Amino acid sequence: MKKSYFDLIDQTYYFPQEGFDLNDGYLSFHGVSLKYLIEKYGTPFKLLYLPRIGQQIRRAKNLFNRAIRKNGYKGDYFYSYCTKCCHFAHVIKAALKEGVHLETSSAFDIDLIVKLYEEGEISKEITLIHNGYKTDTYLQKIMLLHEMGFTNSISILDSKTEVERIGQCAERLEKKIKVGIRMAIDEEPQSAYYTSRLGIRATEILDFFNERLHENESLEFKMLHFFVDSGVKDNLYYWGVFQKALDIYTELKKLSPSLNALNLGGGFPIRNSLGFNYDYEMMVNEMVSNIKSACGEAGVPEPNIFTEYGKYTVGESGAIIFQVLEQKKQNDSELWYLVDNSLMNTIPDAWSIYEKFILLPVNKWDNSYARVSIGGISCDHSDYYNSDDMNQQVVLPTFEDTDEEPLYIGFFHTAAYQDSISGYGGIKHCLIPSPKHIVIDRDEKGNFVDTVYRNEQTVDEMLSILGFENKVGADKS
Repeated sequence: MKKSYFDLIDQTYYFPQEGFDLNDGYLSFHGVSLKYLIEKYGTPFKLLYLPRIGQQIRRAKNLFNRAIRKNGYKGDYFYSYCTKCCHFAHVIKAALKEGVHLETSSAFDIDLIVKLYEEGEISKEITLIHNGYKTDTYLQKIMLLHEMGFTNSISILDSKTEVERIGQCAERLEKKIKVGIRMAIDEEPQSAYYTSRLGIRATEILDFFNERLHENESLEFKMLHFFVDSGVKDNLYYWGVFQKALDIYTELKKLSPSLNALNLGGGFPIRNSLGFNYDYEMMVNEMVSNIKSACGEAGVPEPNIFTEYGKYTVGESGAIIFQVLEQKKQNDSELWYLVDNSLMNTIPDAWSIYEKFILLPVNKWDNSYARVSIGGISCDHSDYYNSDDMNQQVVLPTFEDTDEEPLYIGFFHTAAYQDSISGYGGIKHCLIPSPKHIVIDRDEKGNFVDTVYRNEQTVDEMLSILGFENKVGADKS
C-alpha cells in the first residue's frame, strides 16, 4: 500500500513542530488556519505573522543574558535590528516593542529613523549603528541626527576615506561624533573573491587607528564591527574570523579607553527545512565565553556585545501561499506543478542566490505523493523551484485535475529580504502583479486579527509607472 504524504513527513521529521500543525487535514502556521485565509482572501497571498518577531527577539536576548550570567561576564548585551532586511512599518514597530536598537545602511534609512522618532516609536537615546558606504547625502543625514540630539549614533567606518569627512562634520557641529571600525573579512574558500570590499583590512586596522583616530579630538572611537555574510555557524571559518576580530579588539582596547563595544556581525540562521538543527544556546555560550577568555588573557575589560539580526528577527514570520493551477508531465520522469504567480517575483532569493525555504502543502496530506518541480507562470526559464535545503527533491501530494478542491502549497519563513530584492509593488517580471499582503497579529485577548495591508497590485498601477497614464478601457476620444 502506498503511503500518504503525511506518512512520509511523519517518518522523516518530527512533526508537528514549532509553527506547523495539522487541523482537520489542513496545515496551520503559528496556529493560524491557512484554510480560513484561503477561503477569505483567495490566492496568491503573502502572510506576515507579527508575534513571531517578538518571540525571536526575546529568545536571543534570553540566551545572551543567561550566557552572561553563567560566565560572569561584565559587559551588557544589545540587540539591533537591521532595517534593510524588511522596512515595513509594522515589522520595525513590532521589533521596537521588544526594546531593540537599529542598524541603518543608506541615506533613506535616516529619514525612516526621523519618522519613527516623530511618531514616538523611538527616543533619542536609542543606539543607531550606521553601516554602509557613507555617501555625502547619507553622511549629511547622519549629522542631522546629531543635531537633533541623538546621543548614541555610531558611524561605522567602512572606508579609510570616511574618517576625514566625518571629522570635518564633527568640527562644524562642534561636538564629538561616535565612530566604529568595520573589519574586512576574508571570505569563504568557495567565494568569488578573497577579501570583502566592506570595511578596512584586518592587517591595517591598528596602523589606521594610530595614524587617523588615536589623537583625533573630533571623533570618539566606540566599536569594532565585523560581519560574516554566511552567518553564525559552528565551523572553522566562522570561529577563525571571530578569533581574528577578538585579537584586534583586545589590541585596540589597550590603545583606546573609549572603545567598549564589539559588534558580532552576521546573523543567526533560521529554519529552512523541517530537519533544521542548530544549537543556539551552545553558540551563544561559546561566543560569550570566548570573548571573556580573550579579554582576560589580554588584561582588558570585557566589551558590551552587539548583534545585528535581520533575517533571524523577521524571516520565520512570513509565508507565501499559492494554488496549483495545473500539473504537467513533460517527460517520463518530470512532473511540474504550475502555481498562480511568479516564484522569481515572490521569492527572488530562491533563484538569485539559491536560498531554500520550507515548502509544504496546505491540504491533501492524506493523498499519495510524488517528486515534482514547482513552476511559476512567467515565461522565464529560471522561474522554478525543485530542491529543498538538504539538496533533496521536492515531494508533494498527488491530485487529480478533476478534484473539487485544488492543491494549495506554501513557502514558509520567507519574510526576510524578498520584498527588498524584488521591490514591493512597482514593475514585476512579465507584469505579473505582486500578491495581496496579509498581516496577522493578536489582540489583547490573544485572538487572531487578520488585515489586508495591501491588495494585489493593479494593472493601472503598473501602467502608470511605465508612463501609460490612460486607464485600460478608458475613453480615448
